[in-house]
Amino acid sequence: MTSGPVGMGVISAADIARRRTAPAMARTDSVRLVAVAARAPQSAAAFAGRFGCEHLPDYASVLDHPDVEAVYLPLPTGLRAAWIERALRAGKHVLSEKPLAMSHDSARHLMRLARDRGLVLVENLVFPLHGQHRFVQGLLADGVIGELRGFASEFGIPPRPAGDFRHDPGLGGGALFEVGVYPLRAAQLFLGGELRLHGATLEYDDHGVDVAGAALLSSADGVSAQLGFGFRHAYRSGYTLWGSEGVLTLGRAFTPPESHRPVVRVERQDHVEEITLPADHQFVNGLELFAQAVRGGKDTQALTEISLRQAALVDAIRTGAS
Repeated sequence: MTSGPVGMGVISAADIARRRTAPAMARTDSVRLVAVAARAPQSAAAFAGRFGCEHLPDYASVLDHPDVEAVYLPLPTGLRAAWIERALRAGKHVLSEKPLAMSHDSARHLMRLARDRGLVLVENLVFPLHGQHRFVQGLLADGVIGELRGFASEFGIPPRPAGDFRHDPGLGGGALFEVGVYPLRAAQLFLGGELRLHGATLEYDDHGVDVAGAALLSSADGVSAQLGFGFRHAYRSGYTLWGSEGVLTLGRAFTPPESHRPVVRVERQDHVEEITLPADHQFVNGLELFAQAVRGGKDTQALTEISLRQAALVDAIRTGAS
């Protein structure tokens, strides 16, 4: 079995790669950044200079590089599936930004292709790997708020600038793909994977791109989940768990900086408590999980199933929204 850090190539010097993922690569010994390519050569050169890797003339050159074992794909949603498939057919493991593809069928095809070729394909939706969520799950298991009766979660970000790819339907733009998958995954985390959609709304702009939405779901045992998302909002990122004996709230749930110390608020009839947790680096955690999977020490089948159930729910919201 191969050992040592996983040689990574980056396809697109996107904002998320520059701000979060590449700096996280520098913080872990599990991966080694080998090369980057970007649509604009000057962007690739700047990225390479900052993070100490090669810059290549085009995406295909990253797949051809002999030291690249795996690729990280922060491309816009509408471009991901095609390049994930090209990377898998080139024999590369893939860490892709979320969502993997624009439909459940496409995501399932990619997961099957990865499995058939003995490769790792992981969706880089890393917030569940932050220690704050394990702590919350522990409180629930200990009965701190009694039996769970309801779940609510919102993720909203301010309006994106003119020309941003998130407003381009041809690039898979839209609030559901960009931010809606976060509260949807949080509902899976706390209510289980088998969620049923009862209703949804999507608000569209003049270009036919969804800019806000909401969904109502329930778990197999009848616990409801109310989700809201959009990018015409003040920043909001959190969830609330409503139990038979109390309420638990977590803010900054989805994109906390690595220096952020989360605060879990627990309210009961005669008691309010705020618990401050240690900082954690969810992007480093995600890279280390991916590297373990590539090196054969981590089974990602459970992650595959979660991603595919999420993709099916996104399909249901898109087709069933009023």
